[in-house]
Amino acid sequence: MTLNAKISLFFIGIATGLLTILVAISLYAFYSFSITLAKEHIQTAGEIVRASLTESMINGTINKREGFQEQLLKLDGLESVRVIRSPEVDRQFGEGLALEKAADDVERGVLREGKPRFDLLSDGGVAVFRGIIPYIASSEGNPNCLQCHQVAEGTVLGAISMSMPIESLKHKALLTVTGIGGTVAIFTLLLILPLRRLLRPISDAANAIEEAVKRALRGDFKAHIEQQTKDEIGQIATDMNRLLLFLDDGLNRIGYNVARLTERTPAPGENRLTATIDMVESLTKASRFKQAIEGDESQAEIYRRLAHTLQNEFQRTEFSLYEIAHDKKRLQVVMVDGAAADACRWCDPQIMVRPEACRVHRTGHLVSGLTDPTICAAFRLPDGTGERRHVCFPIMQSGSVGSVVQVLSQPDGADELRKIIPFINVYLRETAPVLETKRLMENLRDSTLRDPMTGLNNRRFLEEYAEILIANVQRKRTHAAILMLDLDYFKMVNDTYGHDAGDTMLKAVSIVLKQSVRAADLVVRYGGEEFMIILTDATAEAAEAVAEKIRAAVEELQVPIANAVLKKTISIGIADFPEDSDTFWQAVKFADVALYQAKEQGRNRVLRFTPSMWSDEKKY
Repeated sequence: MTLNAKISLFFIGIATGLLTILVAISLYAFYSFSITLAKEHIQTAGEIVRASLTESMINGTINKREGFQEQLLKLDGLESVRVIRSPEVDRQFGEGLALEKAADDVERGVLREGKPRFDLLSDGGVAVFRGIIPYIASSEGNPNCLQCHQVAEGTVLGAISMSMPIESLKHKALLTVTGIGGTVAIFTLLLILPLRRLLRPISDAANAIEEAVKRALRGDFKAHIEQQTKDEIGQIATDMNRLLLFLDDGLNRIGYNVARLTERTPAPGENRLTATIDMVESLTKASRFKQAIEGDESQAEIYRRLAHTLQNEFQRTEFSLYEIAHDKKRLQVVMVDGAAADACRWCDPQIMVRPEACRVHRTGHLVSGLTDPTICAAFRLPDGTGERRHVCFPIMQSGSVGSVVQVLSQPDGADELRKIIPFINVYLRETAPVLETKRLMENLRDSTLRDPMTGLNNRRFLEEYAEILIANVQRKRTHAAILMLDLDYFKMVNDTYGHDAGDTMLKAVSIVLKQSVRAADLVVRYGGEEFMIILTDATAEAAEAVAEKIRAAVEELQVPIANAVLKKTISIGIADFPEDSDTFWQAVKFADVALYQAKEQGRNRVLRFTPSMWSDEKKY
């Protein structure tokens, strides 16, 4: 309902209420006035009759009283007039006329009680007012009633019963009330018409503002409110138009810039306001996400946080995270469906050894299989999983693909996945530089912990690794064998053939050392031509066999150089941690003492540390 209609109904309601109250008051007033007038009329007529009867008795013309009553009926407004004689008068003067007897119980009751009675009756649907007034004998006044009537003081001598119709008064009252009501109605109508005209600009402005607000809630700020007046309502319309224009311009600029940031294309007919709010919220969340991953220590933590975001922010349960290896020749699986993994689930495993088989890695562009699941030949579903759709996102680092995020959905969820692609892209764009920084930092750190020539870990790495090694040994209550190795007469190689030949020899020996131990064991270039090997979960006795194998392999090693073939031997000292010493670095020292003894005893041999060696060393 419009404001104009509400105001009109309000005034009509007030007018109707006032009219109802006025009619009720008028009817009640007319009713009271009619009754009072009829009562006074009957009382006056009754007094006239009493005086006339008294005068007739004094003058001796009482026998002509019937004619007087007939004359009285000719008075306007009286319908009937009857004089009623009491039994006391009949006893004294005899029975009177037939009309002078009580006609009903009401009249007899008045004769008996001596109290006047007034009633409003209905005679054939016509309202009639009847009054019965008693005549009481009294010695006071003139004439004295007791002079003629032989009765006691206060005796009821008779009564006069009169009735008069008040229907005409009722009609007059209704006519008057109708006139009053009509006057009020006309006045109300004359008031409402200009009031409606006065309120119409307000109502129209309110309706226009309501429609403009509805359109604004749908993202449409192009509504225009017509200015009909030059008062406050007109000013409101002008200000509202300015506000809508400002909001429309601001939303267009914000939406355009946000769309550029998210690379999201607005859908036809979508709510621009809701879409912009969603995009701004996504950018805000992505910014907080970036702040969080910037504080993460490693790439692994970033990948875990990214997986958590895919699961909780985008409600994705099936996805894979891949990382390009340092050599850029392999694709490593980082996470699958939110858990750490090292094998493919949703792709052909060949991409791990042939990254170019991955379409995203090859093109560097987003690959969407929402419409065509076969767009990437490497996309492969496990048996029994049913149909899936996929989207693969590249995470660019230094101009090339550094990581790949693969997100999957059921076929009926393809539209939902399509909607969130721009928002996932925002997160990945924020992730890319942080991942690249972490990778560079890890590469830099790795380079400081690795010997650049042999590719082995260096002494600094050993210093950082020692605490982890000690903790593992103590927790597992196991052993770690420490081997100290040194090439025999290596200085002669550098002096005779040059440092290049020496470097070639060291590289070849490094390969032999790595091939002779397990992947879990640690090979360190300790310095110059000296190496260290830590065999985890191995006693000194088991280490002797490994050391002997290494000694024999080095002895048989032939390293070709320009115009010559190099052959060298190696000496090895062994110590057991914590059997020989419960202090790791002391155990390293004992292995070094054993190596020294091996060289003293002729080189090209393996010696296990004994306490006597330490004593001899101290004496020396």
